[in-house]
This record gives sequence, C-alpha cells and structure tokens, in this order.
Amino acid sequence: MAIVIIGTLDTKSEELGFARDVIESQGIDVHVVDVGVMGDPDFEPDTSAETVAAAGGTTLEALREAGDRGEAIETMGEGAREITLELYEDGTLEGMLGLGGSGNTSIATTAMRALPIGVPKYMVSTMASGDTEPYVGSRDIAMQYSVADIEGLNQLSRQVISNAALAVVGMVANDPDVAVDDRPTIGITMFGVTTPCVQTAREQLEARGYETIVFHATGTGGKALESLIEEGIIDGVLDVTTTERADELVGGVLSAGPDRLNAAAEAGIPQVVSTGALDMVNFGPRDTVPEAFEGRQFHVHNPQVTLMRTTPEENAELGGIIARKLNAATGPTAIALPLAGVSMLDVEGEPFYDPGADAALFDAIRDKIDERIELIEMDTDINDEAFADRLVDTLDGYMREAGLAPDR
Repeated sequence: MAIVIIGTLDTKSEELGFARDVIESQGIDVHVVDVGVMGDPDFEPDTSAETVAAAGGTTLEALREAGDRGEAIETMGEGAREITLELYEDGTLEGMLGLGGSGNTSIATTAMRALPIGVPKYMVSTMASGDTEPYVGSRDIAMQYSVADIEGLNQLSRQVISNAALAVVGMVANDPDVAVDDRPTIGITMFGVTTPCVQTAREQLEARGYETIVFHATGTGGKALESLIEEGIIDGVLDVTTTERADELVGGVLSAGPDRLNAAAEAGIPQVVSTGALDMVNFGPRDTVPEAFEGRQFHVHNPQVTLMRTTPEENAELGGIIARKLNAATGPTAIALPLAGVSMLDVEGEPFYDPGADAALFDAIRDKIDERIELIEMDTDINDEAFADRLVDTLDGYMREAGLAPDR
C-alpha cells in the first residue's frame, strides 16, 4: 500500500521529491505518477508521463507536437484517472496527494474524483483560495491553499508541503475505527428554510431504524446526492428541498445541473419528493445580482447570500420540469405539495409569501404528473410537523413494499 503523489515532474520535480521524502520518512511507501508533458523529469517516477498519456488515448510525442496546453491537460487528466483507478483496484493506492497550479490541479483532481468517498485525497493548489467547485465536485477532496506559487523550495513552501504530506500520512496511517452501518440509507435534501421539516423527518426515520444522510441543496449537495444514488449507496430518497431546480432554470448560483432528479428515477429506488424552497433563486452578495433581474423581489439572507422570489411563470415551468422528471421514475414515487408555503419565507407575513406563485407551481404539477405517481396535498406549510410525518410515513411504506426497510 502506498500514497500516490501526482504532479508534473518536468516543472515541479523538486517540490514533489520533497513531498515524497517527507512521506517516506514516516515509513510510508510512495508511488509517484508523472503527468508532465513538455519536459523530462528530474527523477524517475513510478508511473511515467508516457504511460499516463497512453492511458489517455494518445502519446506524449503527439501531445508535445500539438502544443495545445488545454488538450494536454484534459488528456493527461483522463489518463491519470485511469491510472489512479488501476492503482486503487490493485490495492496499491491508499491515499493521494497532488501539488500544483491550475494545470496539475485540474489533472490531479480529475483523478481524485474517480476514487470512492473515504479514500484520502489532498490537493495543495494555488487555486484553493477561489472557487473550488470545478475541482472538488461532489467528492471529499481536501484542498489547501499553497499561499505562494509552487515554484521552488523555500521556508514557506517547505512548511506548506510538509504539512500536506503529513496530513495524508495521518489519514492513511491511522485506523479511525469507523463503524460500518448496514442499515438502509435515506438521502434527504435540506436548506436553511426547510430545516424544521428535515429535522423532524430525520429523527423519525432514524427512530424507525434507517440511517440518514442530509445533503445541503447548494448545487454540489444535489450533485453529491445524485452521485451516491448512482453508486448504490442511497437506498431511498426524501427529496424535501428541490430548490436547485430553480437556480438551474432562472440562472442562480446554486444549480445542481440539468440532471438533478434523474438518479433516483433511473435507479428505481423509493422516493418522496417535495417543493422545498422553490420560492427562491440564490445569488451572492446583493451587488453581484445580474442587472437583468433588477426590479425583482429580493431578500438579503446574509451579506453573502441574496435570495430572489420566483415568479408565477417560473413556478409554472418548474412544476412542469419536476413532473416530467418524476414521470420517468421506475420505482415507487410520490410528490408532496405543502399548500400553505414551500419555505420559511413563503408563509403569511414573510417576505416571499405569494399564494399566486405557489398556485402556479402546484397547478403545473397537478396537470402534468402521471397518474401512477402518488400526489399528496396538505393544507400546511412545508415545515409543519404533520407534513414531515406524512413524508416519512409514505417513504417508509414504499421502503417496506420494496423489501428495503429495516427490521423493527
């Protein structure tokens, strides 16, 4: 077993060699994967750049002749992904460390995202102080800002790199003794404005013998849920908070992409879906909201988050999208409508209270949902305890019919 270090030995041999030496000083084996394209390494890697390029479907010579940096990064990322999976599957890889700027950060994290959750993945990067979502995606990748560029060894870079190397050593050398839970697992989606519903539902599901995993519906949270459903880790879904669909439709900053709500339908696992926080689209600080939305209704949630109320027209379109997604389900599915409000802000007296906009959402769902999908309507808001009770009872019933429920 070894820690795999991935980097461009044509430009970062000194720094990568230093990280290797720190890890080996702790009695841990190292496997170095070279993903450099333009030059030769200063020391012999365990996996050569030629091997990585071949795994990416080309040759190192062809990449050098093309001289296209973007193409080279993409190709070496795909090759590194294949090499990483091979090293993991043959038992060599126990943890992974990457060092670099934007190029190797892209390559190394492409490989890291192929690994299962729980395998240590640590990336020291000049890009870690900005938007890390393109690199991390829905995986448990730890990113550390390098502070200075990774260009030569000095008192700062030695400390940063050694800290990172020792962090990975600590992760692979110590058994956390995490209990393996074989209870059926329910994935739940939550936003701050749907928290009471989710807390009540989670407590009830766990009391009935289920394990629950709650995903913050911030775009990456929805992507993580979809990914874990595809991997077979999630047995049933309580999709309380589908707000990411609003951001995808309108142009907010927390979209989970067009495939949100696909995985459970395709997997055929039991799901109960609601309309949580579809009253809002998310943006950053108020001065970052695009000018195209000026004149709309806003609520400043905090200095970093500005919410925009969805319109009746947008809600009607959202209702149609959700109905189409659920109509494709191959397993037991329900859509639950909280007729008195879809979030904390969408109840009487609160800033997003708009019965007309909600009615457009609910009417579109009623009109387009297939008869085989169970339609639940309650004259409560989404955070009413009775609504959570109904969601849990429905999902638990589906799980029992499918033979997926825990023994009581």
